[in-house]
Amino acid sequence: MPILIASDHAGFELKQFIISEIQNINWKDEGCYSSESVDYPDFAHKVAVFIAENPAEKGILICGSGNGMQMTANKHPNVRAALCWSKEIAALARAHNDANILVLPARFISQEETVEIVTTFLKTPFEGGRHEKRVEKINL
Repeated sequence: MPILIASDHAGFELKQFIISEIQNINWKDEGCYSSESVDYPDFAHKVAVFIAENPAEKGILICGSGNGMQMTANKHPNVRAALCWSKEIAALARAHNDANILVLPARFISQEETVEIVTTFLKTPFEGGRHEKRVEKINL
């Protein structure tokens, strides 16, 4: 399965960088397709609907602060969208929370940090164990 990736206008350049820089991934670009102003929920919902139906898959959302994308995505059942600004946060989001959508704050991280965060998120497995019962309590 491809990794779904989407952004709003503030995250467009970082999304394009990720797709071009991390080439060993099968990306499915769900937009936006330029730096013209758009509404972030339109793109968050595209990725979140897919992940809600396929919770074992992963997606990436990008906007200026990451907050809007995260808030929107987490409205969907089975979605655990984690706003990550460091590789350590990304590792914990996967290992302890079984996060299935990585949300990036484009205005607050460098390209170098982005590669580290995305790579860590995609390679870190969920630990399960004591964390599994907690994750099971997230959906309402």
